Amino acid sequence: MYLRRTILLLFMFQAAMIGKTLDVGLQHPLKTISAAIITSAAGDTLRVHSGTYIESGLTISHPLNLVGIGNPLVDGNHAGEILTVRADNVSIEGFTFKGSGLSHLDENAAVRFEDAHHGRISNNTFEDNFFAIYISKSSNCLIENNTIHGKAESESRSGNAIHMWYCKDVIISGNTISGHRDGIYLEFVESCEVKDNHSSENLRYGLHFMFSNHNQYHDNFFVNNGAGVAVMYSRHVDMLNNVFADNWGSAAYGLLLKDIYDSNIMDNQFSRNTVGLYSEACNRVQIEGNTFASNGWAVKIMANSMDNIFTRNNFLSNTFDIATNSRQNFNSFSQNYWNRYRGYDMDKDGIGDVPFRPVKLFSLLTEKNEPALMLMRSIFVEIMDVAESYIPILTPATLIDAEPRMHLIP
Repeated sequence: MYLRRTILLLFMFQAAMIGKTLDVGLQHPLKTISAAIITSAAGDTLRVHSGTYIESGLTISHPLNLVGIGNPLVDGNHAGEILTVRADNVSIEGFTFKGSGLSHLDENAAVRFEDAHHGRISNNTFEDNFFAIYISKSSNCLIENNTIHGKAESESRSGNAIHMWYCKDVIISGNTISGHRDGIYLEFVESCEVKDNHSSENLRYGLHFMFSNHNQYHDNFFVNNGAGVAVMYSRHVDMLNNVFADNWGSAAYGLLLKDIYDSNIMDNQFSRNTVGLYSEACNRVQIEGNTFASNGWAVKIMANSMDNIFTRNNFLSNTFDIATNSRQNFNSFSQNYWNRYRGYDMDKDGIGDVPFRPVKLFSLLTEKNEPALMLMRSIFVEIMDVAESYIPILTPATLIDAEPRMHLIP
């Protein structure tokens, strides 16, 4: 489905771009991009040659193809928005955009698509912008293979690398992102695919979903972001084959879920996060085939999360595998591999004969009193956990894996 959509986007775009070619640069009659846009007609191609163009407030109001030759630099000189597109079938490729202006009132972007459909932003570099790419009330757009680097120092004085609002049928693919507030931000977005991106070292989230249904993100790397990835208030979200790694801090997660319904989290890697997966008020989520390795807490699942299924996941060398804030359990754990499991398999079917209780008493105590972590390696804690595993009094008696796997799941 997604491949067919990509081909359709490109075909529709190429079919619309039939017109004359205009050259822009110091050696050509058209010296500035603004003059070339005014001169051009619908369907034209502007070939912008290498050099530095100090321009801002550019507006495209008809179908146009902007092609950078030799990586021209468009410098907004921090004066405001650099380029605004208000037309369908516009392509921007091969530029470096720098210096959209910081503002506490306006979300100034290097490139903004406003009510523009069938657009494409490909193979560009964005350096030191407030917002880099801003897509609003647009559909059937393609954002691919861009390098986006910001210089954000505080959340209040920085914008997002790729920001989408009220959009539909957009593909975000192959981008390298760092140094912004959020790497990729989606709000009220439908049927979007986010794939093969590398989002790292952003102040807040590598990816941030809000009120966005029927979306998919897969094969992305979210590494060393301030608070990891957040998906909130959304339904029917597929999260597949991503890497969530090295998100450390008092409020950091590999993946934070809040009010998520009818979604899938499959074949992901959660490594070296303070919390691998945090779930609050989430229902009917399938968590399958993931690996949780070397996290502080592999999974924190709150009592208001219900009817979620954890199956065929690997839990390796986490400080705590599962933590919760209640003695009640409304979720299912089955056929996961736990490296702490010490049961036996008499019939050699690969399934342990003794159920495994992944919630330790000490994890429950630290939820209520964090300074207790100082006692984590003490013999007293080990004795408490062993006693609780045999006679559960404080931990959820029904939160067990009745069929623990004996071997690592490939």
